[in-house]
Amino acid sequence: MTTTTTTTRLICCFSVAALLLLCFLLPAAVAEERFYEFVVQETLVKRLCKTQRIITVNGQFPGPTIEVFDGDEVSIRAVNMARYNVTLHWHGLRQLRNGWADGPEFVTQCPIRPGGSYTYRFPIQGQEGTLWWHAHSSWLRATVHGALIIHPRRAVPYPFPKPHSEFPIILAEWWRRDPIAVLRQSMITGAPPNVSDTILINGQPGDFLECSAQETSIIPVVAGETTLLRIINAAMNTELFVSLAGHKMTVVAADAMYTKPFETTVVLLGPGQTTDVLVTAHAAPGRYYLAARAYASAQGVPFDNTTATAILQYKEGAGCPSTTGAGAAAGAGAGVGAGANSFNGQVGSGANPFNGQTGSVANTFNGPLGRSQFSGGHPARAGPAPMLPFLPAFNDTNTATAFSNSIRSPAPVKVPGPVTQEVFTTVGFGLFNCMPGPFCQGPNNTRFAASMNNVSFQLPNTVSLLQAHYHHIPGVFTDDFPPLPPVFFDFTSQNVPRALWQPVKGTKLYRVKYGAVVQIVFQDTGIFAAEEHPMHIHGYHFYVLATGFGNYDPVRDAHKLNLVDPPSRNTIGVPVGGWAVVRFVADNPGVWLVHCHIDAHLTGGLAMALLVEDGESELEATMAPPLDLPLCIL
Repeated sequence: MTTTTTTTRLICCFSVAALLLLCFLLPAAVAEERFYEFVVQETLVKRLCKTQRIITVNGQFPGPTIEVFDGDEVSIRAVNMARYNVTLHWHGLRQLRNGWADGPEFVTQCPIRPGGSYTYRFPIQGQEGTLWWHAHSSWLRATVHGALIIHPRRAVPYPFPKPHSEFPIILAEWWRRDPIAVLRQSMITGAPPNVSDTILINGQPGDFLECSAQETSIIPVVAGETTLLRIINAAMNTELFVSLAGHKMTVVAADAMYTKPFETTVVLLGPGQTTDVLVTAHAAPGRYYLAARAYASAQGVPFDNTTATAILQYKEGAGCPSTTGAGAAAGAGAGVGAGANSFNGQVGSGANPFNGQTGSVANTFNGPLGRSQFSGGHPARAGPAPMLPFLPAFNDTNTATAFSNSIRSPAPVKVPGPVTQEVFTTVGFGLFNCMPGPFCQGPNNTRFAASMNNVSFQLPNTVSLLQAHYHHIPGVFTDDFPPLPPVFFDFTSQNVPRALWQPVKGTKLYRVKYGAVVQIVFQDTGIFAAEEHPMHIHGYHFYVLATGFGNYDPVRDAHKLNLVDPPSRNTIGVPVGGWAVVRFVADNPGVWLVHCHIDAHLTGGLAMALLVEDGESELEATMAPPLDLPLCIL
């Protein structure tokens, strides 16, 4: 063997070893540290012809969009310049071992008081897709919220065709009053909170509400190109149907988890949920309404019946104005907009052909044809009248169910089992008896309440639950949340005995062993009114094994459990008068809130918390609290 040959082989071996080392180190090398400053402040805005002060982040409504990559380290310094206490929650992030960054007030931290600050620090670990952030203190999230977009690690493609552009769609609600005042009135009188005055899309009501058409959100598209719409329901109390005129939508992800792609003409989102859809601009170039309105599942309960609109507008379409200016933004002062991203992939096979109009009572959008009486001289109003979409009726449970049942994991998954800890919990309303008077203005001279397993959850007000657990502070909570209802009855009957209507107040946690396979059955009740409840579990994604109507029976309904390709979510709509079964591995120690994401229900007590114990190693234990954690007033 010659010296040259030996040298060549050594160089080749070194090159291969170096390449392998580079491949190992590359993910860490390209990960970035991202820093944001969120100033919570009062901002003057005008909606529905009225100028009022709202609480925002950095003066933007909706708030700034956070865009990161999987693997990034994120630091967000929250500075409270408003007059209310505040905390921020990063909805859907696992926050592994790091409940201190999760954000719910008096659950994982005490609030950031006016003039104070706190830096939320967390890594993005193995998550990608559309999430969102919002205030988790009182009702501030009505206006303090924004998109949280996690792209795959650099050079890693999405598992669907490359869209040419992306656009966040943030749905919300608007009150003509300060939302905090709306809540306080309810807390004083005992009556349910007043419903909102309009639905919003990217901070704007749209063409069919007064003083609104000039600022209707515009979604620019190019003929033949595909746009990824990242839809977020940030509404306080309303589940929403979303439909787009003249186009079908292909669902590719929900709650930042990829799904088996399927086509639909309508999307349903409960508060807290997100859905990613691909839309190809294959229609005649023009203008098309994207519309959102309520899915109101409870009979006889008031709801916001307005319809919000945005406009999908073809660039350079015949008669269409240019969308390169401010009109293309997602609402004046909004922190959302289009942002093309480079990725590749193919749609998986086996797409479900659900077309969204399976409900027997679906009907057309009932707004006026073309421009409304409120349209003005804004450039976006020039050109052809937008086409109107079909939307289901407000009470179309058939369509809501068909859409939800179409969501599946893109491939078979390994569902954890066997179950080692199980909770069967009711979720629903209740009424507290009280003396008739100004503080007893709920139904039939009562005070409105809500509960899980008859416990109406009460937050502490001096120290957070996680701090009490970590520092072994007694008297803050008990760990005896009941794993079964105290009384079994016909849960979904419309004639539940009045003796069962009054819950018990308490701060009860459910203790979970680290590594346990946990199954939770959420069971709606007919107390006062049955209603769909979007249940959110902090710190976890879970498999939705089944949903159904009536009373859950573990024997009769066992065959309904999907143990092949159940979807993974962080928020699940428990059907009106029905149930949902979810399952997960308790691999994230700490105290994690479980609650209905309809805030009128949460403030009524429809919540509990999981206390997940530490495991055996340091990497299975809650990390130490940060030094700048907001101080509690003991």
